[in-house]
Amino acid sequence: MNSKSWIVKNSKIHGSGVFAKTDIKKGTRIIEYIGQKVTRQEGDKRSEKRIKKYLNSKKTGSVYIFELNSRYDIDGSFSYNKARYINHSCKPNCEVDIKNGRIWISAIKNITKNDELSYDYGYEFDIDDYKDHKCKCGASNCIGYIISSDDRHKLRKLQKRKNVSK
Repeated sequence: MNSKSWIVKNSKIHGSGVFAKTDIKKGTRIIEYIGQKVTRQEGDKRSEKRIKKYLNSKKTGSVYIFELNSRYDIDGSFSYNKARYINHSCKPNCEVDIKNGRIWISAIKNITKNDELSYDYGYEFDIDDYKDHKCKCGASNCIGYIISSDDRHKLRKLQKRKNVSK
């Protein structure tokens, strides 16, 4: 799908977002996540550097490193990569589809014109740093942090334990 179907503008979730300019049907490939292909080791270095930069400042920013496979990442921090503006949601309307070394964002439900595109970033639950990734998606099932749907039960379990121990 081409850029005639989406536009980047201010988001209620976080900073900028990508919004549908037209209705988009379930199953449609919307946009490719593009950037510089780097080794996982280099991707980790860049991520760490950017996280430190933004955690200790008043600016908001994002890492934009996307795991391509077990050997490579895509550094999507470049201005030509508009897919980097798609925000996380705990109730997403898109998903990531990696095929033949390319990262696509595709609709998992019908999307109405003017809806913000979103997908589950898939962050694994890490007891030491989950609080660094606050979620502001506003979905009814949001637990307040950007954690993959597969790992949200781990945070809920931790929260129950803390409530019991008080």
